[in-house]
Amino acid sequence: MMDWISQNSSAITALTSVCTLFVWLFYAQLLYLNFRRQRQPKIIINRGFGRTLQARCVISNMSPEPIFIEHIVAILHSDREAISKDLIDFEESPDKQGESGRLIETTRQGPMLSGSYNHIGTFHDIVGRVLRANGLPSDNFQSTDGRTLQSIELRVIAVYGSEDSPVGAARTFSLTMGDSGEALVPTRLVTRRFASRLRRHRVRRWIRELDD
Repeated sequence: MMDWISQNSSAITALTSVCTLFVWLFYAQLLYLNFRRQRQPKIIINRGFGRTLQARCVISNMSPEPIFIEHIVAILHSDREAISKDLIDFEESPDKQGESGRLIETTRQGPMLSGSYNHIGTFHDIVGRVLRANGLPSDNFQSTDGRTLQSIELRVIAVYGSEDSPVGAARTFSLTMGDSGEALVPTRLVTRRFASRLRRHRVRRWIRELDD
């Protein structure tokens, strides 16, 4: 046995070096993936203070770095078609037009620190604003000009840290009716993130749709 090892020592040394290299590459890949996962943006869209339309839509930045929010889009899906509205700017009442001079009172666009959160109003107000923006009656969320609202989708478009390419987050809540009234039920357990290179193309498409 020792003679065989001595005769093949060069081959054994080369094989050991190759195996060691693969082990280091494996651990380096694990470290890189862990580092990349920790550095990725994470935006959470959730409901707060109940599960009815009076619940507040809460947006949280759980990313390691601040984000800059550019757009907050609400999309209502019905049995006919989908209608949408960019909610980044506050709705201005006719009797107060032009009175607010502070930026924080006119738009939600701006930076959000890591670990911070904010709400953009109740889901009832969001539904009403989308309906009004599309010229539909907003007195009853169930039936507007004969259509039935089925779900509401929220999209957040932001710029993460020092990156130039926008990232996104989206979550959909079904509108259901029960014995106790209407209810918001999320269709997914978690907020869907759009941070990979492939998914950022979809975020850019969202922006182009808003500009059209």
